[in-house]
Amino acid sequence: MSRLEAKKPPLFISEPLSKEVVSQSLSLLSGILKSCYGPAGRLKQLHNGVGGYVCTTSQSSAILSRLSVSHPVLSVLTASVQNHISRFSDCGLFTAILCCSLIENFKSLNVASCTVIKISRHLLGLCMDYLKSEACGCRVAVDFSSVETLLCLVRSVLTSKPACMLNKSEVDHLTTLILKAFMFTVPCHVETDAVLGKCIIVPVKGGRVADSTVLPGLLIETPEIKLTKPLTVKRTCSSMIKIALFCVSMSGDCFNHEEGTITVHHGISLEMSELDQLLNVGKQLVNDEVGLVVCQKVIHPFLKQYLKENHVIAVDRAGLSLMEPLSRMTGSKPIASIHLLSPSCYGNLKDVCLESFASKHFVHLIPKDTVICSLILCNRNETAWDELKHACETAEHVLQLTIKEPLALLGGGCTETHLASYVRHKSGSLSTSSLNDIDCSRAQYQLVADGFCRSLESVACSLNHDDGEILTDMVYGHCWFVPSGFPSVSNWSDLVSKCGCGINGNAENLNWRLLQGQFGSPVIQGCPKEPSVKVANFLTLDCFAAKCSGLQVALETANLILDLSYVIEDQN
Repeated sequence: MSRLEAKKPPLFISEPLSKEVVSQSLSLLSGILKSCYGPAGRLKQLHNGVGGYVCTTSQSSAILSRLSVSHPVLSVLTASVQNHISRFSDCGLFTAILCCSLIENFKSLNVASCTVIKISRHLLGLCMDYLKSEACGCRVAVDFSSVETLLCLVRSVLTSKPACMLNKSEVDHLTTLILKAFMFTVPCHVETDAVLGKCIIVPVKGGRVADSTVLPGLLIETPEIKLTKPLTVKRTCSSMIKIALFCVSMSGDCFNHEEGTITVHHGISLEMSELDQLLNVGKQLVNDEVGLVVCQKVIHPFLKQYLKENHVIAVDRAGLSLMEPLSRMTGSKPIASIHLLSPSCYGNLKDVCLESFASKHFVHLIPKDTVICSLILCNRNETAWDELKHACETAEHVLQLTIKEPLALLGGGCTETHLASYVRHKSGSLSTSSLNDIDCSRAQYQLVADGFCRSLESVACSLNHDDGEILTDMVYGHCWFVPSGFPSVSNWSDLVSKCGCGINGNAENLNWRLLQGQFGSPVIQGCPKEPSVKVANFLTLDCFAAKCSGLQVALETANLILDLSYVIEDQN
């Protein structure tokens, strides 16, 4: 066929960052993300414009997955941040806001992009070396023999998600539950290749948050089983309950016409043959002293009744998501055929009982050794529950990352301002040989370093949504928030009690300066000191691994975008 329309040549866009449409889009994206940041972040409602589900959130993963980004430059930024979130779950807004600020600050400098990139990578190296050194003044060691620091980490995740709509007592209750659930997943007997267990979140929407609880083992919803009387279940001679786990349908309708044809002799009923086979399976299960049968799909009512008469509990429609944790918890191997049943596939349980939460009924499977647990999560409505579920999953992931690297960073903007103070101090005393290695002048290095520091400080400033002043002290380099309504000539000591992370009080003369007012010129800064107290209750803490990755991803993504010379778009 001949073409109806001539093929168009590709569109070449040179120096995309110099285009006004890109600058406006980047500024708009940055504004949206900044307004969501922190415990006082403003919520966003996202929907597709033609109706349907409306998402109310302030979480970066939900926002970036639903935002329609058309320009390739912004697509690179959002894809990079989403990849970071998929690996670490936390610090997505930090990464995105810092990346936007770095691009905006660096492109305003009268310095070649290749030079900016070399200097910024050197600055990143300074930050990473400092964060990983024992002398770092903005990190806290996590002691797993005490729960205080772990509670602070979890509490910081929950309080940063305002759409969860939690009050203080609810935050404290959930913080304890999440940590307890995580402890259930840590194996009691540590081996060289020990693997953490799993926490299954069970939804109870419309309930009170205070009714949330955590139980060892697994809950399987069973609407047909009522709490009328205690369960009678068959046990082995060792008082354990033998379990068979089926991942194949036991409905008696196993033949699929799409898989081919089958020849049936006259007088033979396929349905009766299937039922006979199911009954044979039931008899073998009873003879093998199986006390519990769990099926991923459907069990035929006839087989259910037979098993019940022989004191075997039958639970069907368990779903695919529970197969792996069920198999791991019980030691059973999923049985994929009703025609081949091996006793070696069976597993064991300590006990089985019935539980009820709100209007839902569950069978509770209790293992001998707990590495699998169930978090029964309640919240007022579906929107708040969805947001809370994501927050709980993030908190669990943060704890898992902290086991691998038992460190945390000070939150509340203090790590950002502390790092900015450190970089300003180090950049002012950089040796001539280091400048030669980077191949830049001292003036260029100072310009880029100041842009880098202003970007870090802008992230800290994004935590403030009430037009109050933001300070940093010249001793520890921490971030302080002044309530709105006070003039800039006030005595700051009378207006602030603790820094953003909560580790420092205003007992000493800290020589504060306005943070937002200093964005125009570099600041001469001494090396920030380490706080005298490194552990305190109710600190605001950030995940060390997630924030370090976010810092690296933000800078490398900003450098990649700064280095773009052309965008080539296919117009066909």
